[in-house]
Amino acid sequence: MRGHSPGSESGDFIGVNSFAGSNAPDVSANGTAVAENSEQNFEFNDGDGRLDLVFEPVDVSGFSNRSLSFDYWINSTGYESSDSFSAALSDGTTEVSLFDFGEVELEGNTSADDGTANWTPFTVDLESLITGGLGETLTLTISVDTNAGSENIFVDNVAFLSDVPGGGPPQVAINELRIDQPGSDTDEYFELFGNANAPLDGLFYLVIGDGSGGSGVIENVTDLSGQTLNANGFFLAAEGSFTLGSADLTTSLGFENSDNVTHLLVQGFTGSDDDDLDTDDDGVLDLTPWSALLDSVALIETVGSGDQVYSATQVGPDGSFVPGHVFRDPDGTGAFQIGAFDPVGGNDTPGATNEFVPPPATPAAIYDIQGAGHTSPLLGETVVTAGIVTALESNGFFLQDPQGDGNIATSDAIFVFTGGAPGVTVGDELSVTGKVSEFTPGGVATRNLSTTQISGNPEIVTLSTGNALPAAEIIGAGGRVPPTETIDDDAFASFDPTGDGIDFFESLEGMRVTATNLAAVAGTNRFGEIFTVADLDPTTPGIQGATGISERGTLNISPDDFNPEKIQIDFDDDILPGFTFPDVNVGAQLGDVTGVISYDFGNFQIQPTEAFSATPAAPELQPEVTEITKGAGQLTMASYNVLNLDVNDSDGDTDVADGRFQAIAEQIVNNLKTPDIIGLQEIQDNSGSDDDGTVSASETLQALVDAIATAGGPQYEFIDNTFITDGVSGGQPGGNIRTAFLYNPDAVNLVEGSVQTIGGQNPGDAFFDARLPLVASFEFQGQEVTVVNNHFSSKGGSAPILGTEQPFEARQEEVAVNGSLDERIAQAEAVKDFVDGLLASNPEANVVALGDLNEFEFVSPVDDILGSSLTNLVDTLPADERYSFIFQGNSQQLDHILVSDHLTAGAQFDIVHTNSEFAEVTGRASDHDPLLASLQLLNPIDGSRRGDVIVGTDKADLIQAFGGRDRIFAADGNDRVFAGVFGNDGDDLLDGGRGRDLVVGGNGDDIINGGRGRDWLIGDSGDFDEGAPPSMAGADRFVFEGRFGHDLIVDFQSGPDQIDISALDLSFGAIDSNGDGVINSGDKFMRQRGEDSLQVNLRPFGGGKITVLGVSSLTEADLVV
Repeated sequence: MRGHSPGSESGDFIGVNSFAGSNAPDVSANGTAVAENSEQNFEFNDGDGRLDLVFEPVDVSGFSNRSLSFDYWINSTGYESSDSFSAALSDGTTEVSLFDFGEVELEGNTSADDGTANWTPFTVDLESLITGGLGETLTLTISVDTNAGSENIFVDNVAFLSDVPGGGPPQVAINELRIDQPGSDTDEYFELFGNANAPLDGLFYLVIGDGSGGSGVIENVTDLSGQTLNANGFFLAAEGSFTLGSADLTTSLGFENSDNVTHLLVQGFTGSDDDDLDTDDDGVLDLTPWSALLDSVALIETVGSGDQVYSATQVGPDGSFVPGHVFRDPDGTGAFQIGAFDPVGGNDTPGATNEFVPPPATPAAIYDIQGAGHTSPLLGETVVTAGIVTALESNGFFLQDPQGDGNIATSDAIFVFTGGAPGVTVGDELSVTGKVSEFTPGGVATRNLSTTQISGNPEIVTLSTGNALPAAEIIGAGGRVPPTETIDDDAFASFDPTGDGIDFFESLEGMRVTATNLAAVAGTNRFGEIFTVADLDPTTPGIQGATGISERGTLNISPDDFNPEKIQIDFDDDILPGFTFPDVNVGAQLGDVTGVISYDFGNFQIQPTEAFSATPAAPELQPEVTEITKGAGQLTMASYNVLNLDVNDSDGDTDVADGRFQAIAEQIVNNLKTPDIIGLQEIQDNSGSDDDGTVSASETLQALVDAIATAGGPQYEFIDNTFITDGVSGGQPGGNIRTAFLYNPDAVNLVEGSVQTIGGQNPGDAFFDARLPLVASFEFQGQEVTVVNNHFSSKGGSAPILGTEQPFEARQEEVAVNGSLDERIAQAEAVKDFVDGLLASNPEANVVALGDLNEFEFVSPVDDILGSSLTNLVDTLPADERYSFIFQGNSQQLDHILVSDHLTAGAQFDIVHTNSEFAEVTGRASDHDPLLASLQLLNPIDGSRRGDVIVGTDKADLIQAFGGRDRIFAADGNDRVFAGVFGNDGDDLLDGGRGRDLVVGGNGDDIINGGRGRDWLIGDSGDFDEGAPPSMAGADRFVFEGRFGHDLIVDFQSGPDQIDISALDLSFGAIDSNGDGVINSGDKFMRQRGEDSLQVNLRPFGGGKITVLGVSSLTEADLVV
């Protein structure tokens, strides 16, 4: 048994554990605790970076009814999408995945830590695997990858099982037979092989034909009673005319050689010659007149409709004919080989050991082995090739042709799998002879791509040493540039390394590369990986090298772009021993990184072969502080996933000692500025992952409340989710993960009796084995708001982005690609039904749904279902700024705040980037960024259909002036002002006053002054509440005076509308810094936001910021200066 832990951390181990009865399975990190006379088993603990338990090879040849079995125990819950538990068998060339559990399977197979009754048995039939091509010397590997010390997985009773020789049917195999030869068939024979001197009593050798209208008819029966295997384990039966040796049994065989034919060795035959065993000729035996089938082989002439055979082991055709001679190599266990048709000078060995001389290896350059595709055109062939060793692994090495073929579609390098220490040196020139194979990391069930390699105990000859390495292929400026948007657009129908990102990296598989001027788009993760992009200019937005770069330097996804250009740097200390891999944050500069391209866990990666250094971004990235400042009449609300937070530091994680409570509290106080209401996700019960029956999270929540007060914040009160019961919420076992609220009683009052949940957790319910929503209503300045706090099912079971399920981005509405989508759809529909019920009772109700929805803003649970009833504030941000989580280098939005219509106007929203962009180090507060919204609960003021003078209050007012020529002064609240929305609209003067306002002018020629604060200014948009585009019926003037804030003009029309900034005393030339006659992103301080939005930054000139939707540039005629 061998253990391997790539990227494991201190404290990770595979141990031998001893326990009995209800003793908790827990051993110290040295893994040596073994108690006499008690049960022992293997324990996997905190397998960061994957722990592999590799057993010594077992030879299962010479046995029948073979199987593998073991028991496993998955203890704890709270598994995540990156966790896995898998088992695989390998014969050194072919690997077969037995199972590969991700989050969903791990959660579905967990059990409490209460003794041996929780073991789950697992058994696999080896006969079917071996019949399918797996060899008979097998290596079992069991792998675990988790991320918490409490996530223990146990394995016991590992056994290869079979019929014991001497009991049950004898261990005998069909070993060699000849059915045809040139001229007369004088030398037909069959040979059996098994245990020396074993009797063959009760065994029969049958031949079943495939004749026209008579498939399945027995053509020959040979009774072997009274016969025995000889001292060497062979038995030979032949015709009387046999000339190739001495037969143990001379009999009439009359083997068919003009059609498909099946040979069987059976025990206890009760039928007769000429019996039809397949009465309906469908290829399935309707009758099996024997007690046991020991072996079988079908010799094939034709495979097609109506051609029947009756064995899973099939050999042929030999050209266009049924094989005349076949034999196993090695005897008894090896796969059948086709021998020479003519026994004269052939390789018949009747009654003796088969000696197969393989055909000479085919000379092939590495690029011909790789071919222009994802699998080798020479798969399964034995080849001889040559190249220079460029990197060493513990079980093989990378070999590269020093010249290459100049074809970018074909890689010039390959991995040579040796199974152990390779015994070669970087710079060696080698000749390698071996079998071409495809290795799928984790097995095909993972839907990973395969990598082409040379395996099969390769023969290695050193030709020279100390050679210069092949020149590294440049990835980046001056070399090959990866596609920036398309992963694969045709489900692998064509191989397009210039257009498809997945093909681009496949064409470099195994090669030595240098990626230039790398910039980190994610912090170093716990697996020792950094995701980067090449040639990113940190000073220029929009930049070469990547699309979707955010303002802070992350790489954001969009509906049609999951970022094929990202380059993973994955450290392997076998390849670069002694190198200290850096912990970096987003924006760090890595310079040029040289290494070899490999593939694992759904990603292509560069494994560095040369040291490199990292330099932090300049200025160095800092946790963000929200720009939202709470004003009078504004309710602030946050959503924060706090990553399995609990107060129990003896459960395997140490949130208290690591300072996570303090870190979260300081973020709430300093970065979020103490929101009035906070929706929390991933709060655990008071005992954390200790599965002791505790359900309440009161101590965990109180500890966070106290930490906030210590950090200088208010004394919050908490609302625990008391609707859950023990062990039914998914997540980490024992932790009883839940949603919860904190609220500031000095700002809001909890409405009595309002706390409730949605749905249930019984089988068939939307929230079965998931987190129940928590609902509460709060009173704020005389208005009421209902908040639904959610944590939907995770994306566990999703396909790899760079895997076999393509096109990935186009299939986000498929459960096979987007794991647990069906669960999230059901959960979103349950929340929507609840919200719709509230709005049906009161159309003006203030409703908020927030939380970790584990879904992107453009996928149906959020976009179509919840988005049909509520407005997602995430959508108010530019597309490249929508992210609260980073997964495998992709920044993305999983957390959301959605609000009802009456809360949209004047709403401010911020994703406060405090966590996701930073290295995963001890004490990081969470893996999610918190969200913050400022909402206005409005005070209604109505005008008339005549010309009105309306003066607002210092509260947040909803002013509706109706028709007439109105003068509206909204005063100091954060107001929504609608002038002329109903009836005949007039020419209005609207002054938003101080505060964050939504000002809608109506269909007249309006003068609109947003005043101070962040305002939404709409010249005319009678259909605004319905979400329709503005009617654009008036000529409007948008007036900006003084330091006005950050305002949004929704319906600017170049021509009739103007932006009045005359109060700032600016010339047009002062803003048009490059003098090209237009104001656009080419000018200093100006920025393009999305495809058709321009941000005009006038703060350097004493003003504020204006974002103008629907335009990319402004002319002098658009401004009043």
